[in-house]
Amino acid sequence: MRYKVTIAYDGTDFAGFQMQPNERTVEGVLTKIVNKIAKNPGKRIQIFGSGRTDAGVHALGQVVHFDMNTQMNEDNMLHALNSMMPLDMSVKKVEIVSEDFHARFTTHGKRYMYRLSLGEFVDPFKRRYTGHWKFPIDIKLIKAAIKDLEGTHDFSSFVAAGSTVKSNVRTIYEASVRFDDATQEIVFEFYGNGFLYNMVRIMVAVLIEIGSKRRPVDDIPRLFQVLDRNEARGTAPASGLYLKKVYY
Repeated sequence: MRYKVTIAYDGTDFAGFQMQPNERTVEGVLTKIVNKIAKNPGKRIQIFGSGRTDAGVHALGQVVHFDMNTQMNEDNMLHALNSMMPLDMSVKKVEIVSEDFHARFTTHGKRYMYRLSLGEFVDPFKRRYTGHWKFPIDIKLIKAAIKDLEGTHDFSSFVAAGSTVKSNVRTIYEASVRFDDATQEIVFEFYGNGFLYNMVRIMVAVLIEIGSKRRPVDDIPRLFQVLDRNEARGTAPASGLYLKKVYY
């Protein structure tokens, strides 16, 4: 059986999603749990994720799949997985899917959210789950600029060093921003067909500079033209980033 599993995790104490030697990762923890459930020492079950998240990045709806000979229905698998999960991980949904489903290769898009906390001082109860900005910021300027990110563009100015992809062309279907008065946070959302290494965090950093009048409101089209990561400058902290949903 092929199981499609939607998981949530607090990324603070993980060295990212992808398995790494001598590091605690989401994939590593999940692989151990799935193989305990399978009870098949002769064959190691592999986890396939929809994509990687970096150290400190959170997920509300990461998707993985794996194949298991154990005949277990969706509800029983959900409870079996959650009974072994650490406190900073949980399974939200389990679905039995066809063999042509692949968590990574059949995705149609992803939605990321970024939370930016405002205020002079860092809130100790938010420091793991938001970025922080203490300076004056004008959300109207951000709203004016963020729509320039929508569409199909070469995002070479918005990708961190170390990326190994062949093309930096991506399509952003929707980019939005709002102010949450209850939490005193600026909340960004980006829905696209794919995202490059640190792309969302770099886009957020550029938008923060625009909102703070440290960069012209019409600067994003120029960044698409120059194709220069150094021109985008900053990278927003990982703590504010969430993989919200994966689309199939």
